[in-house]
Amino acid sequence: MTFQKTVRFASIAAASLLALSSVSAQTILKIGYTPAATSHYGVGSTVLCDEIEKGTQGRYKCQQFPSGALGGEREMIEAVQLGTLDIVNTSTGPVGNFVPEVKIVDIPFLFRDYDHARKYFDGPQGQEMLSKFPAKGLVALAWTENGFRHMTNSKRAIVKPEDAAGLKMRTMENKVHMDGYRAFGIQPTPMAFPEVFGALQQGTVDGQENPIPVILASKFSQVQKHLSLTGHVYSPALFLTSPRVMNKLSEADKKVFFEAAKKANVAQRQKVNEDEANGIAQLEKEGMTVIRKVDGVAFRDALRTTYANYSKEFGAENIRKIQEYK
Repeated sequence: MTFQKTVRFASIAAASLLALSSVSAQTILKIGYTPAATSHYGVGSTVLCDEIEKGTQGRYKCQQFPSGALGGEREMIEAVQLGTLDIVNTSTGPVGNFVPEVKIVDIPFLFRDYDHARKYFDGPQGQEMLSKFPAKGLVALAWTENGFRHMTNSKRAIVKPEDAAGLKMRTMENKVHMDGYRAFGIQPTPMAFPEVFGALQQGTVDGQENPIPVILASKFSQVQKHLSLTGHVYSPALFLTSPRVMNKLSEADKKVFFEAAKKANVAQRQKVNEDEANGIAQLEKEGMTVIRKVDGVAFRDALRTTYANYSKEFGAENIRKIQEYK
């Protein structure tokens, strides 16, 4: 072999080794969520993944699993705890089963509007709650958003609680929600999200309750006739990962992950804003009858006894602090 060929061969070999080493150094993170990839969850997750990849110079990349491909939210949170899933973008619906301190934020009519809710979660009380997760085998990268929940059903228009009485409605496995819905006369039926469309289609349940972005992305207008803008619960969401993932990161990479989650939160909230602004008209166009003005006073009155129970469980002062947060 000539000297030139030897040098060329050595150069090619070195380049190949470098390429192999860069491939082996790349870590693929699996991230799951239950709505479609086109949803606000998809928007937030994509920004999270893009920012992580950019901030780590491609050493970490994401593979997304939307539309409940890896199961319901509770299953995915458990998978993060076990280390079989890297990140989940989840509503708080099932989170209280893992971190009990979170249950308080799922109380119906706790938040006045989006501005109130976002200020609370971005503020010291909301941020302090994130410190409760590591003790449960989870790391909360950031709060993000699902939205205010509204009721849909296939039977009748809902203007006041009596209209909802007797309806079998899919809910999350969340005692705080379910206690409130029983006060409205609803028969709450806990069910993992991937099963909901089929259950509505088959008439196993009469209705469900979710924010406008979820109703849109899940095409519930195909199997539900009536939408009532009850806004009965504000639904936060979270980017959750595990200590197993975080412990492998350098301090600089940890900062990248947390900053990426903050940027993803901004994008996810923006998508919620867009869907709230345009989605109701879209759902009407798709055939849904929309009740824009419900009897909010009657719904709140129906919760008096339930709120007394919430006060015993969470502390009246703790509830008041959230309600009056500015």
